[in-house]
This record gives sequence, structure tokens and C-alpha cells, in this order.
Amino acid sequence: MSSPLPPPPGAAADAIVRRADRRYATVCALLWLPMGLTIAPLVLLFGERGMALTAVAGFFAAHSLTAALLELPTGGLADVIGRRAVLAAAGLLNAVAFTLQALGTTGWVLALGMGLTGAARALSSGPAEAWYVDTVQAAHGPGAELRTGLARGDTAVSGALAVGTLLGGAAPWLLGLGPEPGEWLREATSGAVLPLSVPPLAGAAVALVFAAYALVALREPERPSVTPAGVLRGVPATVAGGLRLGGRDAVVRRVLIGAAAAGGGLATAELLVPGRAAALTGAAESGAVLFAGLACAGFVCSAIGSRFAPLVARLTGGGERAVLASLSVCGTGLLLLGVTGAVTGGVPLSLAATGYGLLYLGLGAAGPNENDLLHRRVTGAGRATALSVQSLTLQLAGVAAGLTAAALPAGPLPWLPAAAVVFAAALLWARGVSGGGKAAGTAGGRSPDPVRPMTGQPDHVG
Repeated sequence: MSSPLPPPPGAAADAIVRRADRRYATVCALLWLPMGLTIAPLVLLFGERGMALTAVAGFFAAHSLTAALLELPTGGLADVIGRRAVLAAAGLLNAVAFTLQALGTTGWVLALGMGLTGAARALSSGPAEAWYVDTVQAAHGPGAELRTGLARGDTAVSGALAVGTLLGGAAPWLLGLGPEPGEWLREATSGAVLPLSVPPLAGAAVALVFAAYALVALREPERPSVTPAGVLRGVPATVAGGLRLGGRDAVVRRVLIGAAAAGGGLATAELLVPGRAAALTGAAESGAVLFAGLACAGFVCSAIGSRFAPLVARLTGGGERAVLASLSVCGTGLLLLGVTGAVTGGVPLSLAATGYGLLYLGLGAAGPNENDLLHRRVTGAGRATALSVQSLTLQLAGVAAGLTAAALPAGPLPWLPAAAVVFAAALLWARGVSGGGKAAGTAGGRSPDPVRPMTGQPDHVG
């Protein structure tokens, strides 16, 4: 295999990185804005189509199971055939999926739409970030500073989700104003489009823009042509290499455990907070509006945490200490939500809201620092696969946490397992710090250890 090309001169390299920063943030925003548009109206839309709550739960299960099954193969596919082609495919799948969700009237059509969003989620979970890291390291070398750009991407994700949640909640309400709420839209479309259908249809349009932008903006080095047989051989080898790395590298193991903790905390909050909001307002509809506002506030807190993730690393003395501090903030937020779970009143509600904000603030600050450490342990040949392993860990832990929380009696108890897992993950990072800081992630953003290559990757990839 030929030697990699040397990085370009300083000014040219800086320009490449600035351009990559902008394009990565734009891709992140375009990818997650459609999802934000559907957060508030989707369950209500399915109800308007006559679907029972058990059927709606089945639709979301179709999404989660499809994403979990395809997570690793699609990560390997991105490492074999390239990042932008996989991202464009994710955008097209999302456009079809959101259209089916908006216009579907039967259970199998809605389940298909949710399954396709799961497939798109699996396709898009790692390639954009892998493209960004590859581009920056090609410009500035393996020791390039990654944390700031990753933080901007996470901030763009949270910002897009916050804006999308507000727009997705407000649009059906605005369309329903008047003496005959929403009837003009039903009549104009023969009942195919409801006011609640508009946000997912808008999401489908944004998904098409995302697919086009990914193809045009995310330029990659030319790759040798790959035959279907080559893909079939390369993807399993790439996936196996990603799994082996998680087993042999202590830093990667801690990153994966941190992802599991994040998945548990998020799943617990998403399961329990809507019920608390409905109980507070006295009705499911008004509770849904309150939860939409809370979700938007949570995304804003996550954006703030991501924006200041590099500062947290500088203040704490490195990436590992930053993750330790951030996960501790998450655990504190879960504890506040737990201890206020059985009481009402102004002070408990204020503490619960503070806990909700701390959960998302800590997760936002932890993400870029964890991923900065992860990318210093992998090469471009397996980068998307490593991110897929991380995403799969988060999703599976979220399923387990949700089932656990649902089985426990109402009150503080359902919050405690998630808080315990988050604090346990933080303690693992504390052990890494006390062990002498041999893992990557110093305050200067450079890895004191050489990047450890993943084995079993095709030579032409990366």
C-alpha cells in the first residue's frame, strides 16, 4: 500500500479545516432537523390515524430493532464504499420514511415508515463524523485538534433538534386555527394530509436537501472501484475489527461504557418525564405541549454543553477528566429527577427542571470529549464502524434501561438504576485518570500514545 500523502502547507491546511468545520456542522443540522420536526406530533398523528397505543409502541420497536440490526453492517459499509454515498442513501430513506409516516393510514405502512427511519439512522450514525475526522487529520496529521469541530457538530445537532421540536409542535397548532380547525387542509387533500402530517412532510423535504448536500459538499479521495463481492468480503472484516478494538483497548471500552450510560439516562428521562408532565398539567394533550417545551430546553442545554466541551477539557486538564466531570453532572441531574419524583410543589418542580437540564448539559459536554478520545484510537479504515459500535451500545443500553424503569413502581425508584450506571461509568474514567493518564486526550489535544490501528481492514479504505 502506498504511503499517505503529506499534509498540505499551514495556510492551506487551516482553510481545509475551516471548510470542513462548516460543512460538518451543516450536515449535522440537516440530518437531525427532520427528526426534531416529528418529535412532538408523531405519536398524536398515529392516534389520529386510528392506531392504538400498543400499535404505536410496535412502530417505535420496528424503528429501534431495525437500527440495531443494521448498525454495524452499515458502519462497515461506510468504511468500505465511502462516507457520502451512505449518507445520501440515508437521506433518501428518510425522505421516503417521513412521507409514509405523514400519509400512511394503515398499520403496515406506518410500521414500514418507522422501520425505514431506523435503517436511515443506522446508515447515518457514523459516516459524517468519520468524514470530518479523516479530513482534519489529512490536513493537520494524526495529532490534529478534533474536539472543537466535534463540539460544533454536536451543537448543530442539538440546535436543529431544538428548532425542529418547536416548529413541529407549533405548525399543526397554527394550521388548526380558525372556526373549523384543520378542515380546510383535510378537504383540500381528501383527508390524506392532516395538520399533524405537515411536520413529517417538511422533514421529508429537508431530508432530500440533506442527501443532495452530502453528495456535493463531502468530497472524499478517490476510492478504487469495489465489486459487490468485495463489499461482502470487506464489511464483515471491518465489523469484526471494530468489535475487537472495543475488547482490547481500555480507552475504547470506557467510551463504550459511557455511551451505554448516556443511553440509559436518556431512555429513562424520555420514558418518565412525559408522564410527569401530563400529571402536572392534568391532561395528556397539554402534557405533550409541556414535554415539547422541556425537550426543546433539554436540547438547548445539550447544545451549550457541546459548545463548551473544549473549555471543560482545558479547565479539568484533559479529555478523560472532562468526561469524568460531565458524567458526574449527568448523574446529579438524574438524582435530582429521582428525589423529586414523588413530591409536588414549586421547589421540587424547580429541582426537577434543574435536574433535567443538568442531564442534557452533562451529556452535551461528555460527547465531544469522548469521541475525541475514540478517534485517537482508530484509523480511517474503521472509523465509521467504531462509531456504529458506540451507537449500538447506546441504543441497546437504552432499551434495557427503559424496560427496567417501566418495571419499577412509580416514584424515585425508576430513576436510581440509570443514575447508578452513570456514576459507575464516571468512576471508570476516574480510574483511568488516576492510572497515570496513559490514554489519549491531554489538554493540548494530542495523544501521548500512537494511534493503534484496527486489524482486518481492506487496504484500499481510509
